[in-house]
Amino acid sequence: MPRPASTAASGAPDAPNPIPSVTAQPFPRLALGIATLTLGALAMGASVLFVRQADVGPFASAFWRVGLALPVLAAWAALAEGRRAFRPDRASLLAGGFFAGDLIFWHLAILGTTVANATVLATTSPVWITAFAVLVLRQKVSRAGWTGLGLCGLGALALVGRSWQFDPAHLPGDAAGLVTALFFAGYFLALSRARLTRSAAAATLVSTAATTVILFGVALLAELNLWPASAGGVAALVALALVAQVGGQGLMAVGLALVPPAFGALVFFLEVVSAAVLGAVLLHEPIGALQAVGGLLILTGLVVARPRQAEGRALPRSRPDPAAEGAATAQDRPPDRPSSRGH
Repeated sequence: MPRPASTAASGAPDAPNPIPSVTAQPFPRLALGIATLTLGALAMGASVLFVRQADVGPFASAFWRVGLALPVLAAWAALAEGRRAFRPDRASLLAGGFFAGDLIFWHLAILGTTVANATVLATTSPVWITAFAVLVLRQKVSRAGWTGLGLCGLGALALVGRSWQFDPAHLPGDAAGLVTALFFAGYFLALSRARLTRSAAAATLVSTAATTVILFGVALLAELNLWPASAGGVAALVALALVAQVGGQGLMAVGLALVPPAFGALVFFLEVVSAAVLGAVLLHEPIGALQAVGGLLILTGLVVARPRQAEGRALPRSRPDPAAEGAATAQDRPPDRPSSRGH
């Protein structure tokens, strides 16, 4: 299944912003950020359905996911920024490398342990993101934030229910699942850093291009066949690229600039909920009472930890996106100082 943006461009704030419950951000920005991250998480959660329908191996499907998304992302970036969007930057390239690692180790986890174990371990990324925010960025996490994190974690465990199991033979796969979470946390943080200076379109394009290069090499080494054998397989890969990569990652890049990092990470617990619901609707995989409770716990955790409008200084603004430009107007901004840059 965040963001080093706690200091303003002009200097450190008077006091650290507690995250994720107190952020001092105007309500329209928060609402837009929560909405885009939620839609992004739901879109990314649908990826497992398309992977199952593809006629290629896991590493090949991961390559096609990002490779087929590049033309669409390039068009989006060109419309948003023109040629400047194609300029690489360190943070976006680093994000692409982390995301490649996330996909590689996710598939290694699936091959080496149970799906339930891999899912639970992979969804620990919010824990690592929050730890980074506290230990490295020196940000404070409110009581509501810790409570929300705990509820979401319990919900993820409940969603896999009795499928979770410990087996010494699965330890390499379990370790790969944990590494998956670390790579996704790195991706989340690096993309958040990129969003301080790049638009969502440019950051998503550059990071996806870096991921594509890495996964192409991995797919060549690990897969005997890169090409789908049927029209249905081609359609599944195109849908994977458009829904999970363009939609999921693009919306994630937009939303990351609008919410605190720790809360943004919690939203991606919804990936597990999305996968379970879509599996039930489209693949007729039953949802038991324990799984339903797990989904409710995750939703409750998000409500508890949601950012709240507060008085004071706002978090620094990232580079503007045309899609989000109208979300925050001049009257939305704190009167005590000018914004470093609006969306």
